[in-house]
Amino acid sequence: MTTEPLPEHPDFLWRNPEPRSSYDVVIVGAGGHGLATAYYLAKNHGITNVAVLEKGWLAGGNMARNTTIIRSNYLWDESAAIYEHALKLWERLPEELDYDFLFSQRGVLNLAHTLQDVREGVRRVGANRLNGVDAQWLEPDEVAEICPILNVSPRTRYPVLGGTFQPRAGIAKHDHVAWALARRADEMGVDLIQGCEVTGFLKDGDRVVGVETSRGRILAGRVGLAAAGHSSVLAQRAGFRLPVQSHPLQALVSELHEPVHPTVVMSNHVHVYVSQAHKGELVMGAGIDAYNGYGQRGSFHVIEQQMAAAVELFPIFARAHVLRTWGGIVDVTPDASPIIGTTPVDNLYVNCGWGTGGFKATPAAGWTFAHTIATGEPHPLNAPFALERFTTGALIDEHGAAAVAH
Repeated sequence: MTTEPLPEHPDFLWRNPEPRSSYDVVIVGAGGHGLATAYYLAKNHGITNVAVLEKGWLAGGNMARNTTIIRSNYLWDESAAIYEHALKLWERLPEELDYDFLFSQRGVLNLAHTLQDVREGVRRVGANRLNGVDAQWLEPDEVAEICPILNVSPRTRYPVLGGTFQPRAGIAKHDHVAWALARRADEMGVDLIQGCEVTGFLKDGDRVVGVETSRGRILAGRVGLAAAGHSSVLAQRAGFRLPVQSHPLQALVSELHEPVHPTVVMSNHVHVYVSQAHKGELVMGAGIDAYNGYGQRGSFHVIEQQMAAAVELFPIFARAHVLRTWGGIVDVTPDASPIIGTTPVDNLYVNCGWGTGGFKATPAAGWTFAHTIATGEPHPLNAPFALERFTTGALIDEHGAAAVAH
């Protein structure tokens, strides 16, 4: 159903304009990546004749449905480079955007429960340090010092044998991040158009020249896709296929509590991660649902399993109550790494395949995607993440670092 345009109001953070007949650049998707791309197109490249088209409301997709974790401790050089660039941008964005979006560098702790977990964790710490990423290996007693409410008893079903810790990692308020980017992009002249679904592409031979939308035809010099779980659907409409599968990913929150949880704790082995939001609710997530789908909901058995794991790790949470659950749609590639770059269709660019790591990459995804659209060539940080790697075999396998939603 088409969303009616919102009325203008002097207190809104951004305008709500009618779409014009043409733009230099059209971005499809007004989530974090689409908004960051528009912001950096204007800020870094001086391209302000830009429209960001959103079929629903601004930041109403995965940007409103993620669990806000930010970190850069990925294994491979290519991944560590782009996520570390993102983290450095996160550290300066509150001042740059003049907006406090509650970026809290409280650290992220990844637990090890088996000898294989220990070996993988120690290996990743070493790789991180070689890439200039802050990383530490912690023994069980050190884990308990970082997070005193965590059960590190050797008698548990999956005893904690240690963990990796990135002190500079943390969380941010996702809605505020979107609003901050939207406000700045709007101030620089970018049109943010809500209730405008892209239904097709206008082509001149093998070249995209615009988009068909639920609010009419819009011509464009270049088009960038930043539609997350619906990227493969849009690509098919443009005449090519993406090696992407979409899965539901769900999370939940408890009612409000006093501050009890000082950091972010993740366990790939039992598929749960837990943080405490600024208001006080416990935020918990798990792995993706195994089936493919576009529903913004998940399966009950996933919630049941993640609750069992969370209560074993945090006995103090046994009497907390689930307040709300929700789901998003994650787009997953065969190597669990994103696709950022050109497509087989001229003037059409794609940014997708971030899986469970999209939020933390928001500023770097926007920075590199804006560069690619503005220049027609990839930025050095996103060059390894080209679509062509699935034919050349130059994969960047991050299944180990992205094996649980975080």
